[in-house]
Amino acid sequence: MTQLSVPTIRYYDKEGLIPGLAKNEAGVRCFSDDNLAALQMIECLKTAGMSIKDIRQFMAWNVEGDKTLATRLAFFNQLHATVLDQMAALQRTLDTVEFKQRYYGQAVADGTEKYVKAGKKAPGNVRQEA
Repeated sequence: MTQLSVPTIRYYDKEGLIPGLAKNEAGVRCFSDDNLAALQMIECLKTAGMSIKDIRQFMAWNVEGDKTLATRLAFFNQLHATVLDQMAALQRTLDTVEFKQRYYGQAVADGTEKYVKAGKKAPGNVRQEA
């Protein structure tokens, strides 16, 4: 259901990241809708680069309830800024990768890098933009 491995779920449980996770008499974890939502949030925060320590703190604030609403809002405001910075960095990386695709595509078409490196058309080839 969660696309998470059993060891990952066990780790999250051991780290106290899944509030209110019940176990049956045999020790098997029994997941409620709230537990599944917590796992989705943990994965979201991990994808954003959040540390286990910070995720644990966020989950603790959830357990504390309404008195931490402003704290949780500030947490997500900061996370939003962080994710925007990450996206900008990834866009710069993607721009470089796409430039290199064009560059090496033209070099392959020319049979050499010397023309694309110099910004010139290869003799007899119609040069693509590099």
